[in-house]
Amino acid sequence: LQISGYLNLLANTIDNFTHGLAVAASFLVSRKVGFLTTMAILLHEIPHEVGDFAILLRAGFDRWSAAKMQLSTALGGILGASFAICAQSPKGAGEIVAWILPFTAGGFLYIALVNVVPDLLEEKNPWNSLQQILLLCTGITVMVLLSLT
Repeated sequence: LQISGYLNLLANTIDNFTHGLAVAASFLVSRKVGFLTTMAILLHEIPHEVGDFAILLRAGFDRWSAAKMQLSTALGGILGASFAICAQSPKGAGEIVAWILPFTAGGFLYIALVNVVPDLLEEKNPWNSLQQILLLCTGITVMVLLSLT
């Protein structure tokens, strides 16, 4: 088995930990924020987990081992949610959410920009770059509209 598979599992566990933090902290704010955050993370995670599964297969894992290892990384999400709930102040959710939500949002933005911007800069076809930028703006618009309802 290649080391890249194990590195991917470690990164996926950390990623799932931050998702658990975000989901728990957003539910501490309100049910609406919690459901919106959960939906956004689910939409992100489905293609992400399929890609991670393919990375594990390419690294030498068989299908069953890759599936078990992917499932084990989900424990990171449970640990993140547990951490956010246990760190909640007796005074309310204000203190915990004051640092968890900006931390996780910043992490998500950083990862997205680190993955997207270099590809945009290397793209030879300006139409493809424009399409990607329009899709990013569409995603931001959808988030804004959902937050207003």
